[in-house]
Amino acid sequence: MGNIWIPFLLTLLAGMSTMIGASIAFFVNKSNKKFLSISLGFSAGVMIYISMAEILPEAKIILIKEFGKHLGIGYSVLMLFLGMLIMGLIDWLVPSEENPHELRDYNGVGGKTVEINSKRVQRTGILMAISIGIHNFPEGISTFITSIQDLKLGMAIAFAVAIHNIPEGISVSIPIFYATGSRKKAFYYSSLSGVSEVVGAFFAYFFLFSFLTPALFGMTLSLVSGLMIYISFDELLPAAEEYGNHHLSLLGLIMGMLIMALSLIGFV
Repeated sequence: MGNIWIPFLLTLLAGMSTMIGASIAFFVNKSNKKFLSISLGFSAGVMIYISMAEILPEAKIILIKEFGKHLGIGYSVLMLFLGMLIMGLIDWLVPSEENPHELRDYNGVGGKTVEINSKRVQRTGILMAISIGIHNFPEGISTFITSIQDLKLGMAIAFAVAIHNIPEGISVSIPIFYATGSRKKAFYYSSLSGVSEVVGAFFAYFFLFSFLTPALFGMTLSLVSGLMIYISFDELLPAAEEYGNHHLSLLGLIMGMLIMALSLIGFV
């Protein structure tokens, strides 16, 4: 019990590193739609890479260990597409006036200009915060449990998590800022997505050992992958192209993937 606060502190520091990314909103010019386009593409790159290169492979390893190769892969794929289905159903059930997919155009100087649809962009940012929050929850569990078992390894994992939480913070704060114009709201929602890591640590301490099995944990990771991939292709990339152009959104996508890849292998 005397050392239990060290794993909690490590998890807290890892989760709150989203604040570094969230603070980017304080230095952004809201009228720069090209930056919004790149940022939305960047967000998609972050989420797609995390899902396909980190979360899903980890889920497969866990489920294969629990159920064997064929059944384990089958469960991971099933939960992946179940996550996509859940997001699709949520998208379908939200009334069209609250879920706008068409942007309003107006004639600006030099021709037609795309106006930012605040409601849509804000919805995208909030979905990002929820999805990343769900993703960070098992991260908090992993960091906490690992730190209890091996403090040095736990510190290494906490550092790696902290590094790749920075672009996650950017992914949430920029859409919220462009939608609301409020830097405080952007910072708040982005930081809130990191709090779930601490919640995960508390959950691990009070409930994990009694209720959460490795199989359920692996399935949850696959489900989260599906949620994040759906949001990327349905919300982020289409909006990125509409607010800028194809090449800007693609540039953001590649940048997001590259930074996440470097963070996961310890180069940044």
